[in-house]
Parts: sequence; structure tokens; C-alpha cells
Amino acid sequence: MQSHEASVDMKRLIEDWVHLHGRTRDQLLPLLHAIQEEVGFIDDAAVPLIAQALNLSRADVHGVVTFYHDFRRMPAGRHVVKLCRAESCQARGGAAIEVAAAQRLGVPMGATRRDGQVTLEPVYCLGLCAVGPNALVDGRPVARIDAAAIERIAQEVAA
Repeated sequence: MQSHEASVDMKRLIEDWVHLHGRTRDQLLPLLHAIQEEVGFIDDAAVPLIAQALNLSRADVHGVVTFYHDFRRMPAGRHVVKLCRAESCQARGGAAIEVAAAQRLGVPMGATRRDGQVTLEPVYCLGLCAVGPNALVDGRPVARIDAAAIERIAQEVAA
């Protein structure tokens, strides 16, 4: 029953979007961003609804959702920690930071902890190369990640 209710809400969200912005294929990315903003992720059940609304194939919509790493297909944790994997951060010890963060946060890279408290994700360049390794914690940049910073992040997401 809950997924049916979610589908009805999703259908209404999509209908409202196309009513305001039109049914053209160039609305796919903005619509996906709007859905993710509203719902937090792009549910696979929304793919056929989006395809129908914009007169696209399901494969077209699925391809876009899975191509862009910023689109989530599952809900994120209450807190999202993104660690930079770009070359500059890697050269400054990013791989070791990633291992330490995964261990301290209790979640492997690319996953959400079972309690739903934290998601740990890779990001490729935050533009803070001179002060790496870097992270985004709930959208807030954190530079010069080291063991102490990992501990502060872990305490922050535990709250």
C-alpha cells in the first residue's frame, strides 16, 4: 500500500512539473533534479511515469538516472559524507583517509549504514585541491581531512 501511495504522489509531482515546464525531452534532467530534491532519490518505479510524461523510452530515462552519479536510486542516510577521490586528494593520502573514514563511520564507501544514520560516497573533485584531502559533510566542505577530522565528522553524524 505504501508504494502505491508513493506512486500517486510521484505521479502528481511529475504531472505538476510537466504542467509548468512542458513535456519536452530537455526537461528530463531538471525533472529528475526536482524529484530528487523533493523525494531524496529517484525510485525505479518513477522511471516509467517520467518516460510517459516526457514521451521518452524507459531506457532513455533509466540511462540518464544511472549515468549521473548525483542521482540516487535509494534513499540516503540522515547524514551524507562525500570523500574526494580526485588525484590531488589521493596524492595527499586520500586512500588512507577513505579506509579510516569507512572504518570509523561503520559503513563501506558507496553505502548507507544499516541504521540509516550515514551514507558514505565518493565525489570527484570539490575544487579545494590545495587543501586536500577533502570531504563534503551534509553539503558543507571540510578541508585537510586527517584522523582528527574523521573523528569530528563521526561525532557530528552520530548526533
